Amino acid sequence: MKMKSMTNIKWSAAMLFAAMLLMSSVYAQTELITPNPLKAVSETGASTLLVPYFEVDLSNPNGRNTIFTINKGGRLDTFTNGVPPNQTTFLNQNIPTAVLVHVTIWSDMAVPVYNFNVYLTGYDVETVNLRNVLTGSLPRTASAGQDPTDAISHKGPLSQDINFASCTGQLPPAPLTAVQISNLQAALTGRPAPALCSGQNLGDNVARGYVTVDIVNNCTLRNPGDPGYFAPGGTGDVTNQNHLTGEVFYVDPSNSISRGGNVVHIHSPEGGMANPDAPLVTTPGNYTFYSRLNGFTATDERQPLSTIFGARFNPGGVPNSWRVPPPNPRSSLIVWRDPKVPVAPFACGTMPTWYPLGQEAITAFDEEERPQSITGIKPFPAATQMVQIGGSALPVTATSGIVFLNLNTTVPGAVGPTADLGVAQGWVQVIDGKYGALYNAQQLDSATKVGHWIP
Repeated sequence: MKMKSMTNIKWSAAMLFAAMLLMSSVYAQTELITPNPLKAVSETGASTLLVPYFEVDLSNPNGRNTIFTINKGGRLDTFTNGVPPNQTTFLNQNIPTAVLVHVTIWSDMAVPVYNFNVYLTGYDVETVNLRNVLTGSLPRTASAGQDPTDAISHKGPLSQDINFASCTGQLPPAPLTAVQISNLQAALTGRPAPALCSGQNLGDNVARGYVTVDIVNNCTLRNPGDPGYFAPGGTGDVTNQNHLTGEVFYVDPSNSISRGGNVVHIHSPEGGMANPDAPLVTTPGNYTFYSRLNGFTATDERQPLSTIFGARFNPGGVPNSWRVPPPNPRSSLIVWRDPKVPVAPFACGTMPTWYPLGQEAITAFDEEERPQSITGIKPFPAATQMVQIGGSALPVTATSGIVFLNLNTTVPGAVGPTADLGVAQGWVQVIDGKYGALYNAQQLDSATKVGHWIP
């Protein structure tokens, strides 16, 4: 019996080895590397980055601030030794290519308030300090045409440095004028800028909002949603190169607080229309990241985010947010929401018709799995916010456990997604109360396939 068992093992091993040899001969020419199938958000090279929240305390130069990075890491989608014709569309041989990115600063009510361009050589990293930006100093970069001596955007020995002629006169950027600084700060603190408002006025002179970063093919002054920014087949300002990564750091030097993590990496279809997942983000009526700005026509070709999240939270021990001095006993959530409609500046003292954003359900569990349903309130009404777990806005009674957030909601005036008007993408980060860490909540679905589920 033992000998028979050993014979079977040897035979199985031989068959497995033969199968591996056969597979290696079949795939010797091309092995596809596609870790981002547009069905969940992975932390791989992306065509769009989302900094889901920022705060800058304008009253304290040494106070709360947000810093993020834009990293040009390159993409490697295939290894190849002679590629079959039907696979050539998946190749991305521009690993060290230089790129141009467009940074848009949005208010906490999803109004675009300012934008600028950043040039990156092949393996470049650009750090964006939002306090510097809001006081008038933009990141200094320039392509080869504006920087012929390589004194501004230095090129490493393995990097490409090219000319974007459209950036002449725009890069390197000039300092903001006093009027621009005043209007930018007012727009992000909910004050008139100059006559209308763009955000919530919480009365603390703290600038709040979020940031998007898109790869573009020219220096542009357009905002996402303006005509020509997106166009079918990538013929607008933006491109579908998945080359960007990034991090975000929330710092408060006055309280010796610093915590950080990855930004949100949003992808376009690898290989263009040859990608079998491409219809998810190229079919009109489907949900895409920028759907609200193009009438759900999918011209942006960016994957949507998730709609349901599980967020682990702990009791205190270290300060967990900027707003409350230590010791702060509870965790906090950073919650980004999609209003699902374009938002323009509005009359001060009023709010857009979509505000406040609701949700389908919130259920918290303590560590003994006792559930608590949070009903009758809307804890996350704006496009982005930081909310303390256990505070008045989110009255979870457990000091530690996990909270499930179903952020789907119907928004007045939204025209999509066609199959389900109740779907609403979002993003959730946790600032842990016990360890002080910042991390992304668990994605429990994708806006490409929603179950409207909650425990």
